[in-house]
Amino acid sequence: MRGAYVLADAAAGGDPEVILIGTGSEVALCLEAYEQLTSEGVKARVVSMPSWELFDDQDRAYRDSVLPPHVKARVSVEQASDFGWSKYTGSEGHNVCIETFGASAPLKQLLKKFGFTAENVAAAAKSQIVRHRSRD
Repeated sequence: MRGAYVLADAAAGGDPEVILIGTGSEVALCLEAYEQLTSEGVKARVVSMPSWELFDDQDRAYRDSVLPPHVKARVSVEQASDFGWSKYTGSEGHNVCIETFGASAPLKQLLKKFGFTAENVAAAAKSQIVRHRSRD
């Protein structure tokens, strides 16, 4: 009903260093990357965003509680185009997506080819953290 929800958050409270955003089946991949990042001491948050429209209709306080504006390191995971995701990841966020059409192979091979692995999402998250730390 609110369009986006925090599914997993930074250990020991505190602010996350990076936010991973997914919708549908991509949420499971975000959770896998979250587990990897957490095991490495990275404070990450996973947000499930099944409806941009419902989320955008929420008051600013709720939207900011899910996607705190001061946390600039963000990664979206979408097994389609990245169209529209920059609204939530920022202009310098990282969007794991597919921008081509017509690839044919077994699903596991395609997912790996296009970067839909926990390792790739975690690497994108770490890269985002480094990028935004250097600007603070």
